[in-house]
Amino acid sequence: MMTRAEIALVWRLFRSDAEHNRKRIALTILAIAWGTLSIVLLLSFGEGLKRAFHKTKRGLGESIGILWPGATTRAHMGLPSGRTISFTDEDAGILKARIPEIAALSREYAVRRGITHGAKTVNARIRGVDPEFGPMRNVIPRAGGRFVNERDLLEKRRVIFLGDELATDLFGREDPVGRTVLVNQSAFLVVGVMQPKAMMGMYSGPDKGQASIPATTFKAVYTDVRIGNMVYRPVTPEAGDVAKAQIYRVLASKYHFDPEDERALGVWDTREDQRLVDNIALGIQMFLGIIGALTLFVGGMGVANIMYAVVKERTREIGVKMALGAKVRQIMAPFVLEALLMTVIGGVLGTLVSLGAIAVIAALPLEGEAFAFLGRPTFSPGVAFATATVLGAIGTLAGYFPARRAAAVNPAVSLRYE
Repeated sequence: MMTRAEIALVWRLFRSDAEHNRKRIALTILAIAWGTLSIVLLLSFGEGLKRAFHKTKRGLGESIGILWPGATTRAHMGLPSGRTISFTDEDAGILKARIPEIAALSREYAVRRGITHGAKTVNARIRGVDPEFGPMRNVIPRAGGRFVNERDLLEKRRVIFLGDELATDLFGREDPVGRTVLVNQSAFLVVGVMQPKAMMGMYSGPDKGQASIPATTFKAVYTDVRIGNMVYRPVTPEAGDVAKAQIYRVLASKYHFDPEDERALGVWDTREDQRLVDNIALGIQMFLGIIGALTLFVGGMGVANIMYAVVKERTREIGVKMALGAKVRQIMAPFVLEALLMTVIGGVLGTLVSLGAIAVIAALPLEGEAFAFLGRPTFSPGVAFATATVLGAIGTLAGYFPARRAAAVNPAVSLRYE
């Protein structure tokens, strides 16, 4: 370890070099600052993009499965292939009762009908669902409203929950909660409006343009409509594969199809999409980080060039130290520390400027779906650690190689050096 006296000596030597080579050192520090600015901004944009990806992916729901009826492709138990599967209300109860790996499950009926308020009619997808549907599908009500609940289901209440865009189309800037709309000439009470959200994945259109009513009410109004699909959430993400296999087993037993016949049922496991999104986001972040690191590497080359010049200027001084018995560490350490000092000064300067730029971008009133998907640059602990690691590595290497040359100087030759 270097003593305080040695560190103080390094500082004095750096100040002396700075006074004699102001422009060269200033330009080198600016190059490091520019490289730091680049890597911090690029990594922050990557972090913001990753978080936006995760947020928009969660818009559909997190670690859920969407189950559709299909058609058999294999003959089974004397029955031919090509049979169409249709879900019933009984199926939802059977799956919840027989599969402990399923934590929540909701039926989803759907029709497209006109919803009327005053003189305004909007054609929208109306879905009949169970109360579990809202939390599973990340359909969160605004303050002052609510989603469909168990009492609505039991009493077959004529209540309706509106997507935010649908509510705006019908009511404009008015608060729809507590007002009534007409669906098939029947009055429905608006109990809630969805909070705005961005969605990367979806089926049958975005939630913002859809309405939800209790599944029992839906059945009473539209008696000839069958269940379109069911949404379920496993007890843990890791239990998703077991839950999926059990769904095939249970429904295969009821509808007499081969449990290995994957076309008999359609299952969208959103965990696979989430893993794909994570990998894409990580790849983008790594790509941006490499570009920033290469920019910073150019600044590091400038630091190394200065340190080679310093070694040349101090050749006679190095020879004297070595003749007096200085150790290799005592020869190399000052050069490494000087390089690190320049790197740290440039790094701090670049980081401060980048944080200012990030704050300015965050304050801009950027709106719209494009910005919801792209996100805003975010300076996170991970970005700080990555930047510090790259800066430390470049600064150390920029000082190490010139220092190694200094330690290899022949004392007898260096003492004659002019």
